[in-house]
Amino acid sequence: MNEARALELFKKSGAYLEGHFLLTSGLHSPAYMEKSKVLQYPQFCDELCEGIAEKFKGDKIDVVIGPAVGAIVMAYATARALKVRGIFMERENGKMTLRRGFEVGPQERALIVEDIVTTGTSVFEMLDSLQTEIKEGRIAGLGYLADRSGGKADFKLPKQEPLIRLNLPTYAPEACPLCAKGVELTKRGSRKLA
Repeated sequence: MNEARALELFKKSGAYLEGHFLLTSGLHSPAYMEKSKVLQYPQFCDELCEGIAEKFKGDKIDVVIGPAVGAIVMAYATARALKVRGIFMERENGKMTLRRGFEVGPQERALIVEDIVTTGTSVFEMLDSLQTEIKEGRIAGLGYLADRSGGKADFKLPKQEPLIRLNLPTYAPEACPLCAKGVELTKRGSRKLA
């Protein structure tokens, strides 16, 4: 899986959008990647997640973990490609946690998967929670669909492997040129903003 093919799948499924968007981070952007639109197609989801799995095939992964809700299907598809377990974390009392009897055994190595990283909030939340569950060195890395942080999101993991690297502009609301031009703002995504 190369970057051109991954981006082609986003565009082919209508998951790469242009306009004026309010991102989950609270920032504004002229482009948005609607991962749900590409992941709704099993063949695209499988191809993308097999691409992530390929980047970690030599890392002795035992379990793949994704944040709910967006990366649950990715955790499953990546785990299937690696022939390991796939589990997910979800928010409980505002904190990402393993629930539903999910656990990471004392000798298991975990791969975290995520969809789109702009500021990395969900990944940082997961890593913070997993510090109590997984000792240092047992998180093999992070595989994700797209890095739209411009390379700024650094999780201090052994490997960080996005399929797509984008350097899309983001703007604080008060400095957004699209707002200044009166372009209608669209809110997508699932997390509530203040």
